[in-house]
Amino acid sequence: MRRLFDFLPAILFFAALRYAQEHKEWAAAVATSVLGLWVAGTSIGMNEAPVLLAVAATVLLTVAQAAWLMWRGRRVDITLWFALALVVLLGGATLYFHGQSFHKWKPSVLYWAMGLTFWLSQLLFGKNLPRVLMGDQMQLPARVWHRLNFAWVAFFALMGLLNLWVAHGFSTATWVDFSLFGGIGLVLAFTVAQGLFLGRYLRNGAGSNEASADST
Repeated sequence: MRRLFDFLPAILFFAALRYAQEHKEWAAAVATSVLGLWVAGTSIGMNEAPVLLAVAATVLLTVAQAAWLMWRGRRVDITLWFALALVVLLGGATLYFHGQSFHKWKPSVLYWAMGLTFWLSQLLFGKNLPRVLMGDQMQLPARVWHRLNFAWVAFFALMGLLNLWVAHGFSTATWVDFSLFGGIGLVLAFTVAQGLFLGRYLRNGAGSNEASADST
């Protein structure tokens, strides 16, 4: 349920964009009447209306998610706060300037922020985030934890670049499909590859033995 909650904005953006693209005249009329006072200019064309409506729906849902968690007395993760700031800033710029590029930068900024978090946590604070997250479930040599941390940093950096390549090299529809399905698929594939890499250290307690050796 938590993962579904996190992906709701992306799912809503995909669904709203698809529906609006199939009903462009309706989308243009609704976007002009609802968003006309909040954007540069008073009329929104049929080609730009689907994206603007999808962005507006995503902004509202992300704000509603944070408000709902606070109302229920639950902790709002730093990831959600960061996503909220990006959605409001970049989504707001997209709506005001009628441009898609602002919103398309959001996934890249999120990927790079996560990669930077993994890197700086190790560099500045000596905290290896994979070890913090998984250290209770497995014992691995320190050098393996370092490799794992670097792999996540490199993965997030490449995902940010890949998102921009798809966003600016292909149609908006292709970018939406990649953001929702391709991005998730690549994260899952990377996680599986990571599991295969770690598997050889966990067979027959090899990880525990090497970890003990590293600590002596």
